[in-house]
Amino acid sequence: MAKGAREKIKLKSTESPEVYWTVKNKRNTTDRLELKKYDKRLKRHVAFKEAK
Repeated sequence: MAKGAREKIKLKSTESPEVYWTVKNKRNTTDRLELKKYDKRLKRHVAFKEAK
């Protein structure tokens, strides 16, 4: 079987301890990911950054 370039990553909120899990292609996207997603604790959209 071929080994893929996709890996699981953790997106951590910049304003609360909320965390999302997602996958990304490490070969195409080498820099850290930053997305605006809904934070359930704050009940609004905030920036989520890729964490180690």
